[in-house]
Amino acid sequence: MGQVKGFLKYKRARTGYRPVEERIHDFAEFELPLTPDALYQQAARCMDCGIPFCHGVGCPVANYIPDVNELVYAGRWQEACDYLHSANNFPEITGRVCPAPCEAACTLSINDEPVTIRQIEYQIVERGFAEGWIRPEVAAHNTGKRVAVVGSGPAGLAAAQQLTRAGHNVVVFEKDERAGGILRHGIPDFKLDKHIIDRRLKQLTAEGVQFQTGVDVGQDISARYLRKMFDCICLTMGAGQPRDLNVQGRGYENIIFAMEYLTSQNRLCSGEPVDESSIITANNKVVAVIGGGDTGSDCVGTARRQGAKQIYQLEILPKPPDTRPPDTPWPTWPRIMRTSSSHEEGCERMWSVMTKRFSGIEIRVSQLECCKVKWIKQAGGWKIKELPGTDFALAVDMVILALGFEHVVHNGLIKEIGLQLNNRGDVAVNNCQTSEPWVFAAGDTINGASVVARAIQSGREAATAIDRWLKNS
Repeated sequence: MGQVKGFLKYKRARTGYRPVEERIHDFAEFELPLTPDALYQQAARCMDCGIPFCHGVGCPVANYIPDVNELVYAGRWQEACDYLHSANNFPEITGRVCPAPCEAACTLSINDEPVTIRQIEYQIVERGFAEGWIRPEVAAHNTGKRVAVVGSGPAGLAAAQQLTRAGHNVVVFEKDERAGGILRHGIPDFKLDKHIIDRRLKQLTAEGVQFQTGVDVGQDISARYLRKMFDCICLTMGAGQPRDLNVQGRGYENIIFAMEYLTSQNRLCSGEPVDESSIITANNKVVAVIGGGDTGSDCVGTARRQGAKQIYQLEILPKPPDTRPPDTPWPTWPRIMRTSSSHEEGCERMWSVMTKRFSGIEIRVSQLECCKVKWIKQAGGWKIKELPGTDFALAVDMVILALGFEHVVHNGLIKEIGLQLNNRGDVAVNNCQTSEPWVFAAGDTINGASVVARAIQSGREAATAIDRWLKNS
């Protein structure tokens, strides 16, 4: 543990943000690090709770959170950095973008505020890079086995690093021109600056991972080629099939998917060559974001920085309570009202709102027709009911659909190989092995859309399964 009764002596330190009036004019990261004294005090708050639910229940990668906190409290930062990396390949990324279910599972969350676990993790790794503690780990021996990893998001990169360190020859294929997957093109720069990804890619390259970008597997190269050139493959393409809103008027050209919108801006921030006609901007527009999750919040923050005139965010679910409700008890992830940094920058949020139809002029939407709804619990689940007399309209210039993702894209490699799918449309696996023994899969490809930390853990599990299979074969 940290300091005896430190949780009684110190209160939780709030993470600082750059001022709103400053940060909305650029795409630089908005979060500010804690001072060394504040970080020491937060580590001191970690209590000897017996069963560390933060580690066992909350954290998808099972970080050794109490041990790390104690090492920070004791000033043993390099050991803390090593501990973090023993469970998590990219803690500087989860330390920035993870919603921190570990903090929701912290024992202090029962009747107090949790330890700032995510911020401690983030600053340990930044110090590790600054001090030169994080270096390439080259395998002592080479097995001669070749593995292809398809997709360079968090699951693919974690799997590639683990397999390379086990001595295998790994090639990562990425359809975009730069590696990183959803980390590079799906998460805004104000949450994750892309030099953070490039810093890790240099480490992976030095360890022996080969990257072939601009290669769409299933189009540019076939499954037959992969079968011939590699001992096995690992699919980590993510859950790229967006959930659509099939209502009247959906076909207007200024109704776009969230990932299409976010990717456009991320490419501009990275200085990648972009066709002028493909640039999507909210500048001086009234924007409606349909979907109340993290991706919707990212769209709000992006639209604000682009100079949107007005932003609405619509959510079909009811407004969550301010405190933890009985149906999500500790240590589970609580269903509570959350206000992100993007929301603080300015938008009008609406709950229990259903979009009934779009209307517009020629090829562009100009109005959303909506109504309020009520959720009724009944046998077999929840039923949605329109509330009479609540119809209203919003005049808009652009609509962004941030309704989540259904599953991995089936066309292409999945269909070519003929892999079995589960009832959700994800690739079906047994210990990360698909219906074709030489094909493994991990991350959102098998789990559906989830958090980055879970994708990293899944990539690590796939690497373990592949290593075992290669050795046995």
